[in-house]
Amino acid sequence: MHATHDIFVTAPSGLESLLLAELHQLGVGESREQRGGVACQVTLEQAYRVCLWSRIGNRVLLPLTTFPAPDPDALYQGVQTVPWLDHLSAEGSLAIDVTGVRPAIGHSRFAAQKAKDAIVDQLREATGMRPSVDLAAPDCRLHLHLAGEQGTIALDLSGDSLHRRGYREPGTAAPLKENLAAAVLLRGDWPAIAAEGGSFYDPFCGSGTLAIEAAWMAADAAPGLLRPRFGLHGWRQHDDACWKTLLDEALERQEQGMQRMPVLVATDHDPAAVRQTLDNVRRAGLAGHVHVERCELGDLAPAASHRPGLVAMNPPYGERIAQDRELVPLYARIGEVLRGRFGGWQAVLLTGADAEIGLRPDRSWKVFNGPIRCRLERFLIADDAGPQQNALAEPLVNRVAKNRRQLSRWLKQSGVSNYRVYDADIPEFALAVDVYGSRGGDWLHVQEYQAPGTVDARQSQARLRAALAALPEALDVPAQRLVYKVRSRQRGDSQYQRQAQEGLWLEVREGPCRLLVNLTDYLDTGLFLDHRPVRQWLGEQAAGKRLLNLFCYTGAATVHAAVGGASRTVSVDMSRTYLDWLQRNLALNDQATPGHEVVRADCRDWLQEDRGEYDLIFLDPPSFSNSKRMEGTLDIQRDHVDLIRAAVSRLAAGGTLIFSTNRRRFRLDKAALADLDIEDRTAWSIPKDFGRSQRIHQCYFIRRAA
Repeated sequence: MHATHDIFVTAPSGLESLLLAELHQLGVGESREQRGGVACQVTLEQAYRVCLWSRIGNRVLLPLTTFPAPDPDALYQGVQTVPWLDHLSAEGSLAIDVTGVRPAIGHSRFAAQKAKDAIVDQLREATGMRPSVDLAAPDCRLHLHLAGEQGTIALDLSGDSLHRRGYREPGTAAPLKENLAAAVLLRGDWPAIAAEGGSFYDPFCGSGTLAIEAAWMAADAAPGLLRPRFGLHGWRQHDDACWKTLLDEALERQEQGMQRMPVLVATDHDPAAVRQTLDNVRRAGLAGHVHVERCELGDLAPAASHRPGLVAMNPPYGERIAQDRELVPLYARIGEVLRGRFGGWQAVLLTGADAEIGLRPDRSWKVFNGPIRCRLERFLIADDAGPQQNALAEPLVNRVAKNRRQLSRWLKQSGVSNYRVYDADIPEFALAVDVYGSRGGDWLHVQEYQAPGTVDARQSQARLRAALAALPEALDVPAQRLVYKVRSRQRGDSQYQRQAQEGLWLEVREGPCRLLVNLTDYLDTGLFLDHRPVRQWLGEQAAGKRLLNLFCYTGAATVHAAVGGASRTVSVDMSRTYLDWLQRNLALNDQATPGHEVVRADCRDWLQEDRGEYDLIFLDPPSFSNSKRMEGTLDIQRDHVDLIRAAVSRLAAGGTLIFSTNRRRFRLDKAALADLDIEDRTAWSIPKDFGRSQRIHQCYFIRRAA
C-alpha cells in the first residue's frame, strides 16, 4: 500500500500550474510541473485520489517502462519487455493512444499497431489467448509516448479523460470542457468566495458546465463520483478495497457539503440552453441547488438578498467572430451590466474574442479552449464604476434624443419606420445608427466608420463600448436587438460580399411595400434608406409604365414600381444572391409574375444587346467595381457618360432616367451630356433623416431634350 509509483498527470495547455497546486492540496508532495502536465511520485492511494478528485487533470498515467525506440522493430521489442500478464487479462480488451510519433516509425496508427502486436504476441504465447481491441471502452487503456529515440508506455489509470464527469447524455459535448470550467472558477477564487457564503451567477450558462462545477466545488463534491468506470478498474493490480474507502470518504464529504450550499444562479437568453442546463443539473444531482432560468443579459441583476460573490461567464466567441468584431456590442453590454449592477462582486471571463468589456482586469491568463487561444480575465468590480461609463456616452445620448425629437413629427406624418437617427454628428462618436421597424419591434443597425490612424485606439474603444451600451436604452430597443458592424473603405464589390452566416432576416414596411432586410450577413442591409424618396416617386409614377432597374441590388425600387401598377419591370444585376433576394421581395408583395423580369448580367453588356423601351429607368451603379463576373472595371467617375448615354438610348419618348451615385467627390460631366435635359434633384432626393449630411448621394433626373 505504501509503495510509491511515478505518475504523470496531464492537463490542458496553460493549466499546468493550477494542476500542480491542486495536486499539493490532494496531498501529493513530490511533484514538478512540466509541459502538458505534472510529474509526481505517489502511493497507490494518492494516485486513486487524483483520479477521483482532480478537477483540472485530463489523465493519470502510470509509466510501465521506457525503452529505445529508433525504429518499428525496437518499438516492438521495447513493449515486449513489460510482463503484461501482471497488468491485463489475456481475455480482456485494450486500446493504445499514441503521441509524439517519429518519422522513422511513420504515423500513430502504425505505432499503436506495433505496440498492440507486441502485447498480443506475448500474451498469446503465455496463455494461448489474446486480448481484443476496444477503442471506446477497453478494460485497459495504454498510452505510448515517443520522444527522440525513446519510447514510454504507460497505463492510463483514468481510462477516459477526467473532464468527462459522467452527468452528460452519451454523445453530447459542451463548448467548454469541465476541467477548463474548473480552471475559470479557481482563477476567480470561487472556493474561497463560496466558503464565505458568496453567491454565484453565470449569465451565459449554455449547458450548465460552469454552474455545475461551481456547485460541486462549493459542496466539496468529488468530480469523479458519477463516472461509472475508470481505467484502474481493469488493471490486474487494482486495489478495490482502497478505492471503495476513497469513495465512502467522498460520499460523506459531499453529503455534508450539500447542506451548506450558497446561492447559485445560471441564466441564458436561449430557451434550449436553459432546458439543457436544467437536465444536466438534474443528472448531476444538483436539482434544487442551482437556480436556472431564461433571462436576457440586459435584465440580469442579483437579488437584494444575494451576498456579493462571483460572476463567471464564457460568452460566445470564435476565431472568425473575433476578426469581424461582431460581438463588440455584446461585450459592451457585459461591461455595462457588471459595472451597473454587480458593484462589490468579482467577475471572471473566458473569451476568445478580441472585444473588451470596458473594465480593467485585475489578472489575466492565456489559455486554450480546444484550438482557440483565449484570455481568462478576472475583474474586481467597484461599487461606483457605473456613472463614469454613462457620462462618457452622455453627449451621444443627448444628440440621439435631439435628433429623434426633430424627426418625430415627420416620422408620424410620413409613416416611415426605417430611418437614420444619427450619422457621425459628433466627431468623437463616428457611428451611423439606423432604426428598422419590424413586425416584432424595432432593431438598431449600428455601423462604426473606420477611425483614422491619428485617433487614440484605447479612447476610441472606450467611447464605442459606452455608445453600444447606451444606445438601446436611449432608443427604447432591447439590447439584444442591436447589430454592430465596422464600415471601412471597400474595394471592388466587397461591399456586397457576404460578411457572416447568421441570417437575421426582418420583414419591414416602406410605404405600401413589404421588404426583407438582413442586418447581419452583409455590410449593407438590402435597403438603402437614403433612396427612399426616389423609390416612393417611382411607385407613384409607375402605373401603366415600364421600369428598367439597372444595378438593381435587392430590387426595392422594382417592388415599389410593381406595387404601384407598372405594366412591366426589368431588373438587372450580376449577383445571383441579390436577384434571389429581389424575387423574395416580389413574392412577399404578390408580384412574382412574368411581367416582372429578373436578369443576371453585366448592365453595360446588357444595355448593348437590349432593344426595349422604358418609361422609367433607375440607374444607381456602384462607385467602383472590379467584380470577377465582369470584364474590366467600373469607375463611375470615368464611365458615367457612356453608362448614362447607353441607358438614355433605352428611354421611351417622354421617359425619365434617374441617375444616382453615392461617390462623395463625383462631378457630373454636363458638357459631355449637353444634348440631354439634366435636372439636379439631389436636394429633393435626400430625405429628412439624412438631411444633416447633404453629401450622402447625388441624384439627377435626365431626359431627352425636347
